Amino acid sequence: MIKTINTEKKPIQLWLEDIDHDTLEQAKNLANLPFLHHHVAIMPDAHVGYGMPIGGVAATRDAVIPNAVGVDIGCGICAVQTSLPHIEKSQLKKVLQTIRQTVPLGFKHHKKVQPGNRMPEIAGTLTEKELPVVSREYENGRLQLGTLGGGNHFIELQQGDDGYIWLMVHSGSRNIGYQVANHYNRLAAAYNQAHGAKIPTKWQLDYLPVRSEAGQHYLKEMNYCVQFAVGNRQAMMQKVSEILLDFEPTVSFSPAFDVAHNYASLEYHFGKEVWVHRKGATRAAAGETGIIPGSQGSTSYIVRGLGNKESFCSCSHGAGRRLGRKQARRQLDLREEIHRLQQQGILHAIRHKKDLDEAAGAYKDITKVMDNQRDLVEVITILKPLAVVKG
Repeated sequence: MIKTINTEKKPIQLWLEDIDHDTLEQAKNLANLPFLHHHVAIMPDAHVGYGMPIGGVAATRDAVIPNAVGVDIGCGICAVQTSLPHIEKSQLKKVLQTIRQTVPLGFKHHKKVQPGNRMPEIAGTLTEKELPVVSREYENGRLQLGTLGGGNHFIELQQGDDGYIWLMVHSGSRNIGYQVANHYNRLAAAYNQAHGAKIPTKWQLDYLPVRSEAGQHYLKEMNYCVQFAVGNRQAMMQKVSEILLDFEPTVSFSPAFDVAHNYASLEYHFGKEVWVHRKGATRAAAGETGIIPGSQGSTSYIVRGLGNKESFCSCSHGAGRRLGRKQARRQLDLREEIHRLQQQGILHAIRHKKDLDEAAGAYKDITKVMDNQRDLVEVITILKPLAVVKG
C-alpha cells in the first residue's frame, strides 16, 4: 500500500502514487456510501470509470451496485501455456491471419447459433421472472459466444520467460452482459428515487438491496454473465488452439487459467460477510493464480496472490489507462507508436489513427504498476507479446 486518505467517512487505501482528480472523486464517493464496509481499496492501475473507478474494490453490506461491477460483467483473461519453445515469425503471421478470418472481431457475431451445450448451464428452469434479461437475450447470446468484441479486448501469442509460447484471450460477456448491467442500473436508479436514498444521482452509484427481488435477480443474472464470459473465452481459446495445431501438429496445451475482473461476490472480510465489488480488479487470495495483462507493447504476468487483507485480497487487472480514448487519439503520434512496436518485433493491431486508443502509449507503465503491488502478488511468469489481434 502506498498511502491512506482519511478525509471521508471511510478510509481510502491507495496502491498508486499519483491519482487523477476524477478518479479520486469517485473513490471519495464510494467512501461516503452509508453501507460501505471498512474502507475503499484502489489498485495501482486505477483510472476513472462510470460511477466507480476501474481498478477499484469496494465491499458493501446488504447492497449491490450495478455500476460497481460495470457493463462488461465477467470480463477477464484466459491464458494457456503451450509446449512450443519458439514459433517462427512467418508461421506467426499465418496463425494471426487465420485467427482474424475465423474469430468474429469487434461488433461481428457468428452467422449461425453456437451449440446450446456451449452456453452456461442454468440452475432450474430458465424463466422470464428470475432471469428476465438472460431469457430475452439467450438466443442472441448463442451468436455471440466465441466472439472477441472491441475496445481493449485481445487475443495474443506470447513468449514466456519459462521458455514456452503462451496464448492469452481477454474478453467478456458481450452484449448479454451489457443488457443485464443497463437493465438493473435503471432499476437501481428507480429504487433510489422512490425510496429517497441519500446518494446523489451524479455519483452514478445507485444500488439495490440484496434481499429485494430486483437485487436477487441481478445477482443471478450477473453470475450467469460471469459464466457466459468464461464460456466465451474458452470457445475462442479452443479455436486459437485448433488453429495453432493446424500449423504445429505436435503442440500440446496446459490446462487453462481463467480469471474474471468485473463482478461482485459474497466474501468474509474484517469480521463480516460482505459483497465485494471488483471493477477492473483481480482476486488475489493467498496462493491463487492470477493474470495481469499489459498493453500490446508491454509484458503480461502470471502471478500468485499473497492474500493481502487490506486490498480485500485483490490486485490490478492490467496496466490501466494513462490517456482516455479520445485523448490518446489526439495526443499520440501514429508513426511513433507503430515504430515502438516494430522495434520490439511485435505483430500488432495499430493501423490507423483511430487505433491509437489501444496503443501502448495510452497505458500506464506496467512495470511500475507491478512494483506498486509487490505486497499483493508475486510474479510466476513474465510474458512478452509476439502477436496481437484486436477488434
